[in-house]
Amino acid sequence: MMFSHLTKLPADPILGLSALFKADSNPEKVDLGVGVYKTADGRTPILGAVQQAFARLSKEEGSKVYIAPSGWPGFTDACAKLVFGEDLVSDLGDRLGAIQTPGGCGALRLAFELIAFSKPDTTIWVSTPTWANHVPTLAAAGLSHKPYAYYDQKTATVDVDGMLASLEGAKPGDVVLLHACCHNPTGADLLLADWKRVAELLRARELVPFLDMAYQGFAAGLEEDAEAVRMIFASQPEALLSYSCSKNFGLYRERTGVLFAKGEQAAARDAFVTNLAQLARANYSMPPAHGAALATTVLEDSDLRADWIMELSSMRDRVNGLRRGLADAFAREGFGDRFSGVARQTGMFSLLSLSPEQVAMVQKDKSIYFPANGRINVAGLTDENIPYVARSIASVL
Repeated sequence: MMFSHLTKLPADPILGLSALFKADSNPEKVDLGVGVYKTADGRTPILGAVQQAFARLSKEEGSKVYIAPSGWPGFTDACAKLVFGEDLVSDLGDRLGAIQTPGGCGALRLAFELIAFSKPDTTIWVSTPTWANHVPTLAAAGLSHKPYAYYDQKTATVDVDGMLASLEGAKPGDVVLLHACCHNPTGADLLLADWKRVAELLRARELVPFLDMAYQGFAAGLEEDAEAVRMIFASQPEALLSYSCSKNFGLYRERTGVLFAKGEQAAARDAFVTNLAQLARANYSMPPAHGAALATTVLEDSDLRADWIMELSSMRDRVNGLRRGLADAFAREGFGDRFSGVARQTGMFSLLSLSPEQVAMVQKDKSIYFPANGRINVAGLTDENIPYVARSIASVL
């Protein structure tokens, strides 16, 4: 028999927390696990601009026929201008290719497939730590990886010198996977001056940067969060970027993403798009249309775009306020500056210095749910539950 040897696997360490949380009857329970934005009342709403785009599409969209492998008309162009800016898009010209993907995960997998197809002995360098699905995704494409130093737990900042020293061990042609902003799981980002040092090393050692951008607009703003990406794509002969619309457009279940690839040769675009389309055809065939249609409608309409930017700014301000609130609450619990880094970090995640045993105790005794590595989704906090969370964590330290 072919499948009789298969056994039940344990639940995903992050996604499995949702089921445990729902089953918990404790009225004070707090969900800091799955990385989605939440309002003060615990909802993950459809953005107003997206809802208006949906109402418009429902009247105008006349068919559900397949879209091209490259994506919904205008979607990748609109995203390119959002990420790179019109000037850089114009400068890159035919050296920049793009294809719509099923979310950021689809963009990552398709890029890894392209790397494996082009140069199967490539090593992917990943930060310590990195997002939980990075390594499984690259491994599924048949690639190997090595870690580079990244997070300094004592200072809750990036160990830039350690990072650069690690990457000195990479060989020409290796790929360096970088978080464009809002590092997951730490929340600690490189400063622009640090990015310049990284760019110099990449070019000197002939390494290929692969930026993963899932949170544009959640750190400091749409333009500010894109500075590093623009600098890398302007300065490096080759580069990759996986882009997700899940967080900043709230399109989680619509699986809306883009893979961008820059080549050194003038006609790189056609080579990238045709090869990526062939890889996609053997994988998922065509990308889903709905989320891309919504995002394109928002980006191409000046009024909807302005509304979306305001909503995104509100979400960013809320998360940053929660960060400050949690850091202050820890200080009131007697920890001084131990958790002050939470307030300086960006995005929805922070990595608390807790052991798996301490995380388990907080979950069992206090009904606060987050992964065993100590990563919390800051967006799951509220002004009301922050004192309880800080007090509960303090009780196990």
